[in-house]
Amino acid sequence: MELKLSLSEELNPFVAEKMAAFIASLQKENGEIPWSIGGKTDPWDHVESAMGLSIGGFYAEAKNAYEWLANTQLSDGSWWSETLDGKIINFTKESNFSSYIAVGAFHHYLITRDIAFLKSMWPTISQGIHYAITLQAPDGEIYWAKNKQDVIDKMALLTASSSVYMSIKCALAIAELLGKKRPRWSKAMDMLGAAIKNRPDLFNMIKSRYSMDWYYPVLCGAIAGANAKKRIAHSWEKFVVPEWGVRCVSDRPWATMAETAELILTLAAIEDIPRAKAVFSWLSDKRFSDGSFWMGVTFPDGVIWPEEKTGWTTAATMLAWDALNEVTSAGKLFNHKFWT
Repeated sequence: MELKLSLSEELNPFVAEKMAAFIASLQKENGEIPWSIGGKTDPWDHVESAMGLSIGGFYAEAKNAYEWLANTQLSDGSWWSETLDGKIINFTKESNFSSYIAVGAFHHYLITRDIAFLKSMWPTISQGIHYAITLQAPDGEIYWAKNKQDVIDKMALLTASSSVYMSIKCALAIAELLGKKRPRWSKAMDMLGAAIKNRPDLFNMIKSRYSMDWYYPVLCGAIAGANAKKRIAHSWEKFVVPEWGVRCVSDRPWATMAETAELILTLAAIEDIPRAKAVFSWLSDKRFSDGSFWMGVTFPDGVIWPEEKTGWTTAATMLAWDALNEVTSAGKLFNHKFWT
C-alpha cells in the first residue's frame, strides 16, 4: 500500500536537541526520569527517556539516568514496577523492566563509544538479565513478573517477551565487547526467539487488540525476513490510520504517538523505508511548542488525550527519527541487518 507524505513534515522541522532538553527538564537531580512533571517512574520508560537524551547529545544526563538505575536495583536484579517521588506504588517486579537497561546501555555506548561506561554498568545489566532469564518457562516464553512476596505470575505477554528478547541480544553484544561469555543467555534467547516465532499459544495473556503485540515480535528481530513483512501486512489495516498514526487498541478511535513511532522503528528495521517515512510525517504536527509530543489523539475529532507530556513518548519519536536518518551511530540498533 503506497502512502503519501504529509505536508506538515516540512512545516515542523524535527529538532532533537529541543526534544532532549524537554526530557532533561523532567529529570531529577538523582538521575531519575519520571513520566512527566509530578508523574510516576517505571524502569522501562526511564530507559527509553535516557535513550532520547543520548540521541540529543545530553550524554551526562543520560549517564546519570543509568547510574540511578544502578543505585536503585534490588538484590535480585529487578526494580519495582512503579514509584512516585521515591515511594513504591506498584510492588510488581517485571521481567522486561529488569532487562531493558541492556538496550539503553548498548544504545548509549554506540553513540558515545564509552567503554568505561559499559564496564561500570555491567554488574547492573548482568543482574537485570539474570532476573529475566530466571522467569523463563520450559517452552521458552518469559513469565512477566513476580509480586512483592516473590511469587511468579505465570502469565506470558508477547510484547514483554519480545522486549526481553531484544534486551538479551544487546546484553550479549555488551558481553562480547567486554570479553565475557554467557552461553546461558544465548540459549535463553534462542528458546525465547523460537517461542515468539513459532508458538503464539504460549503467550497466555492475550492482547491481540493492542498494536504492540502486532509489531513487537518484528521490532525485536525474533520474526524477520519474509515472515516479518507478512506479519506487518496482515494487520496493517487493523491498526494504521492514515494521517493520524497507529491505534493503541484496534477497536478504539485513538492513535498514540509512541506506538506510531515504534511502528516506524519496525518498518525501518525491515527496511520498508518509504512507508516508514510516510508514517513519520504524520507525527510532525502532533506535538507541543516545547518539543514534546502528544501521548495520543482521538480521531476524527482531533482531541489530544491524555494531555500529559511524557518524556518516553518524545524519546520514542527520537528513536524513530534516528532510525530513518541515521544521525547517530545507534540509528541502526533495531535494524535486522545490524545483527547479521
